[in-house]
Amino acid sequence: TEPDAMGHPPYAEWQRANQGVRLLPFPEAGAHGELVLNATAGVNSLAALDAVGAANLAGKVLLDLALPLDLSQGMPPKLTLANTDSLGEQIQRAFPDARVVKTLNTVFFEVMIEPGRVPGRHNVFVAGEDADAKETVKGLLREFGWPEDVIIDLGGIRTARGTEMYMPLYFMLWETLGTFDFNISVTRT
Repeated sequence: TEPDAMGHPPYAEWQRANQGVRLLPFPEAGAHGELVLNATAGVNSLAALDAVGAANLAGKVLLDLALPLDLSQGMPPKLTLANTDSLGEQIQRAFPDARVVKTLNTVFFEVMIEPGRVPGRHNVFVAGEDADAKETVKGLLREFGWPEDVIIDLGGIRTARGTEMYMPLYFMLWETLGTFDFNISVTRT
């Protein structure tokens, strides 16, 4: 069996190498987690979270890094939501008792957990209604290596629109640069 397009080994090979990781059905995994991470394909996010169950998400921080991308025409993908709504908002509306925080959706997965892959100072964003949930997520970001002063709190979940709508430029940059090892650096006076 061959690695996927991103160079990842097939699941069976990965599972043999990571026997300490327990995989559970969605509802069981959601019941156990203190923080739920939505890293699903955006077109499947609501269904996947519905499978976890609203009761299992109630009161929990739901870190949403999914993107509303349509890959049916290949790369670069198109957005399925823009301007007047976002996937983050849809998730918050569908699961009003979850504490949704949108973050990490402006960087590639390797940069998410190893921001030092990109040299220099660069930023990561958070958006959500619950201040305590955002603080929890900021703590996780710091554990991943994001310094406190590069984390920009954009405000409520409505601001997830901006980070999600960055994707057309993100994929243009990927095509131009030939790598996903880049990020946004906000400079100001």
